[in-house]
Amino acid sequence: MNNIYWDLIITFFKIGLFTLGGGYAMIPLIEEEVVNRHKWVTKDELLDLIAIAQSCPGVFAINISVFIGYKQNKVRGAIATAFGTALPSFLIILIIAAFFHQFEDNRVIAAMFRGIRPAVVALIAVPTFNLAKRARLNKYTLWIPIVSALVIWWLGFSPIWVIIIAGVGGYLYGVYSSHRNCHHGRTER
Repeated sequence: MNNIYWDLIITFFKIGLFTLGGGYAMIPLIEEEVVNRHKWVTKDELLDLIAIAQSCPGVFAINISVFIGYKQNKVRGAIATAFGTALPSFLIILIIAAFFHQFEDNRVIAAMFRGIRPAVVALIAVPTFNLAKRARLNKYTLWIPIVSALVIWWLGFSPIWVIIIAGVGGYLYGVYSSHRNCHHGRTER
């Protein structure tokens, strides 16, 4: 097997193994390993891949790993990163399933899980804040995530429709910006 496949599997195995709190908590690890250490993608590309992975059906961690793997070595790279990401969770669940009945009423284990919860919230909050900064949110665009969250939470609107509307809105804004830039370029000449 080519060395790149092992690098992809091992890197995403480590990311999957040391991530508590799900896909969003793994963003700092992905950034460190994929952007800073291996330089497989840039920070801007990672931001775009995160947005795409969020809008695709399925598990965020697998989606983002597949996109990064595909960028590195097409389908084989995507398979390697997906395998590397999923393997730790599979092994941990297998171990827990084998021994859970021995620990389900243990007060120490229950207290450990209660202690982990605040750390998981922080692990999700920090990358969310960093993504907001990198997405260049300002006073003109800050309303978009706030309104989206309120529409989902308060009105019970489906997140799928919010994603579709945001995607169409982003596309139309891009077309409008492109069209506007073309007109400004012609009049300045």
